Amino acid sequence: MSPTATPIATRTIRIGSRKSQLALVQTYWVQEQLQKAFPDRTFEVHTMSTQGDKILDVALAKIGDKGLFTKELEVGMISGDIDFAVHSLKDLPTHLPEGLVLGCVTERENPADALVVHEKHKDKQLPTLPEGAVIGTSSLRRLAQLRHHYPHLSFKDVRGNLNTRLAKLDAGEYDALILAAAGLQRLNMADRIHQVISAEVSLHAVGQGALGIECRGDDAEVLSLLKALEHEPTAQRCYAERSFLRELEGGCQVPIGVNTSLEGDRLTLTGIVISLDGQTAAKDSVSGLAAAAETLGIELAQRLRQQGAQAILDEILATVQRS
Repeated sequence: MSPTATPIATRTIRIGSRKSQLALVQTYWVQEQLQKAFPDRTFEVHTMSTQGDKILDVALAKIGDKGLFTKELEVGMISGDIDFAVHSLKDLPTHLPEGLVLGCVTERENPADALVVHEKHKDKQLPTLPEGAVIGTSSLRRLAQLRHHYPHLSFKDVRGNLNTRLAKLDAGEYDALILAAAGLQRLNMADRIHQVISAEVSLHAVGQGALGIECRGDDAEVLSLLKALEHEPTAQRCYAERSFLRELEGGCQVPIGVNTSLEGDRLTLTGIVISLDGQTAAKDSVSGLAAAAETLGIELAQRLRQQGAQAILDEILATVQRS
């Protein structure tokens, strides 16, 4: 008998998660919220390692990003070993495997990037860090935007979980790191945030700060349960962002940044495509009804293409393949 056909009264819902500390904190939060909403149900967490967790000595852009942090979990859902998976939405590709859907988007934490500094730079901000200061980031998006604004800084790839990255910073391997504010907040490390980086300097990653819960599209029961966690304003913003990224056919390892805001029923989406050296960029904004979020994303992508975004993306792809 398939998981979908298991009688409701006896079915245990199995939640898939990566094994990293942040992934588990996020997954156990989802489990807790569902348990509160449905106290008579049983929700179990099942963990597994993804390719992105195993390959830590190669830059993300060189590995390729098609399901880097999601593929193994998706295989588990398709085979019926787990019923849904909790992802940082920024890690979830915009094209999902056949049969799987984005079943829920949770309320967003602060989506901004954050500067975390070594103790010796605690009196500095990004503009005042010394010439040649080494900034750790594994994101081409952050790298390109910060190169544009702060050409005096030096950038070096950094991999590993949050604690590993912070340990490398504290040991003096880096002068500062650029991390997601949301991850630090979820791990109760908000005190490490030295500076929240404004959208004028660094547009954030698509979906950053939100959790995306992926499940089988034909599992009506799970989809119904997940509605308890859906945060519609966040979902509308993230659908617009993901539509924009999908239309540009960009992955999470391409310098594409976004920012969204909601005022009443109107959504404003800003997006940027920027070259790796930070010298060439296409940037624009669109506004419209939040109910048409995905259409807004497509419209913005088309606008940026007219401003040269495709040529920037093609050159980046060629550069990554040559390296």
